[in-house]
Amino acid sequence: MTRPMATTTARPWKQVAWLTLLGTAGSLGLSLGLNYLLLFSDALTPFARSMITAGLLPVIIGLPLFALIGWNRVEIHRYRQELNRSGTYDRLTGCLNGPVFTSMVERRAARRPGPGPRSGAFLIIHPEHLRSINMRFGLEWGDEALRLIVSTIQSSVREEDLIGRIGASMFGVFLSGATEAEAKEIGERIRKRIAQVYFAPKGTEDVLTIKVGGVMLENEMEFSDMFRSAEQHLSDAQDDAGFELTHLHS
Repeated sequence: MTRPMATTTARPWKQVAWLTLLGTAGSLGLSLGLNYLLLFSDALTPFARSMITAGLLPVIIGLPLFALIGWNRVEIHRYRQELNRSGTYDRLTGCLNGPVFTSMVERRAARRPGPGPRSGAFLIIHPEHLRSINMRFGLEWGDEALRLIVSTIQSSVREEDLIGRIGASMFGVFLSGATEAEAKEIGERIRKRIAQVYFAPKGTEDVLTIKVGGVMLENEMEFSDMFRSAEQHLSDAQDDAGFELTHLHS
């Protein structure tokens, strides 16, 4: 088990060693060749030959070398950004993934902006009929429905609010500092706007509907407690009756 791993680890170092040796040999050969050719020029003084060599070699060798190094740094930075994004955001919908969303909600819920009680709300949004969409039109249309729902949620909340995917077909919204009236208004806005989204899989217009459940936060709470209470209200929600917010105490 150890030998294959050692071989795999040593292989890149061998490539680096060969590239270093070949690059050094090439640079040395270029330098010697250039100096050798300049020796046959009677029009040049020794000082002129040395100046030409000193000026041309850095350009010929250094320019492509530093261009390659710069390009590699740009690529490494891009890869790091992609890695960070893939570890933070849900690939399908672009909102926060579950672990990151959970961690950020718990941190924000623990903050106390002033001497008064905490304020904020946690909403759960569950698309209805998603299984039916997958069965009738295919998984790609179910994914498109989720993307449309998240896009509508993002356009319906405030800039400081958090949106995360906390299940295969469930999303959470944390409204930091929101009052009960603001939370109800935002929840209703999300529900109504999603019902108005144009969704026509395979040319057949369909209506996207969701259920919304939520809790108001007055004290520091674990995410599991917020989720459990919001999910309970989610199961009681009706399509045409809006949703109710309960107050979550410690």
